Amino acid sequence: MSDATTTDLYEVTMAMSYLREGMTAPATFSLFVRNLPRDRGFLVAAGLESALDFLSGLRVGSEDIDAFAAVLHRPRRDLEPLLGLEFTGQVRAVPEGRIVLAGEPLLEVTAPLPQAQLVETYVLNQLSHQTMIASKAARCVLAAAGHPVVDFSLRRTHGPQAGFQAARLGAMVGFAGTSNVAAATAEGVPAIGTMAHSFVEAFPTEEEAFRAFARSHPGPVTLLVDTYDTEEGVHIAARVLRDLDRGPGSAIRLDSGDLGALAIRARAILDAAGLPDVRIVASGSLDEYAVDELVRSGAPIDVYAVGTRVGVSADAPYLDSAYKMVEYDGRPVMKLSTAKVTAPGPKQVFRRADYADVIGLADEQPPDGARPLLETVMRNGRRTSARTTLGECRERFATDLAELPPKARLIRAPVAPSATVSERLSALADRVRRRIEEETPTPAIRHRSNPRS
Repeated sequence: MSDATTTDLYEVTMAMSYLREGMTAPATFSLFVRNLPRDRGFLVAAGLESALDFLSGLRVGSEDIDAFAAVLHRPRRDLEPLLGLEFTGQVRAVPEGRIVLAGEPLLEVTAPLPQAQLVETYVLNQLSHQTMIASKAARCVLAAAGHPVVDFSLRRTHGPQAGFQAARLGAMVGFAGTSNVAAATAEGVPAIGTMAHSFVEAFPTEEEAFRAFARSHPGPVTLLVDTYDTEEGVHIAARVLRDLDRGPGSAIRLDSGDLGALAIRARAILDAAGLPDVRIVASGSLDEYAVDELVRSGAPIDVYAVGTRVGVSADAPYLDSAYKMVEYDGRPVMKLSTAKVTAPGPKQVFRRADYADVIGLADEQPPDGARPLLETVMRNGRRTSARTTLGECRERFATDLAELPPKARLIRAPVAPSATVSERLSALADRVRRRIEEETPTPAIRHRSNPRS
């Protein structure tokens, strides 16, 4: 089976109904995040490349039809109208690495209605998860204030694919490396590794463990010093590094306890041993909040290794994201549900100075001094250009971050910029709302004696 079955069942049942009813005119769906999570001043658009990979390779095959028929308990012939379905539509999207705000479309799909519906789940999954992780990682880079940050998240992410994505996204927003060998190899990211406590425990003494590790690995090494007694471990590591002339480029790693206080004592021990070039790496339940506190305290930590809390975005593990139809067969549509109203029509985001963004209609001209964010990245089911490189995404992010207002960059209590709506989009929304209200029957007045009926 292909990725066509990686979907929610109702996408299949709706696509079947559309085909049966002959509803195959073009539909536009808009993917956006309604509200930012707590303590977020911005989001980093991510996940587009894997979504485009999926769309360009989508084809409903015979095995997929068998799977759909089996889960629906329907004869195969009922599902055969879906056989051979491919994505032939257009995608307009914000490129990866670009900073975005709440309410702004990250992506818009325009395709025959059954296609645009069937791809919802996969596309929403990829952009939601990766935008969430990229945004968390970007905040770690801000908190580190110029100190290198590395990714140690693979062992606790929600599956190997999520771990790979976390490593790539960290590199996209400025991480210096990753422990994930597969991601380092595939993406050209520096691989970073030290040792585990089990390595130290396998030897009779810490010193024997450190010397054995150094013998096996010529050049700079990083020694984990907190298996038993951290300060004593630093003394032993200093002795081994000095004896073997491994100071320059080498490091010790602190993984538990009061990292700030331990870093101060470790720095003093290393300097007294004549090892001022030996760096201190900190790890262990770190995220942007912990890194921010350590940096502000002046802790002499050189490198921050972040893992679980960043790889799963522990404080904000999901985004309030949506994929909603905004036009069908040339007719603008919108949702009027309480607290979930959507704006009609294909859209564009126009970025002005200081992130005074304007959400307008796709065919509007940019306001003075503004530039459009959504680009046509797929046409007729095929990419319009080569896959964006990690380096290009990194440059895009660095440029956007430099322009982001200082209050949005804060780790605690940031103030997120808010996008406004253009006059044309506002007028269209009013017209569509009136049309819906006119076409929708007014509900009968309930009997006063039974207000809850």
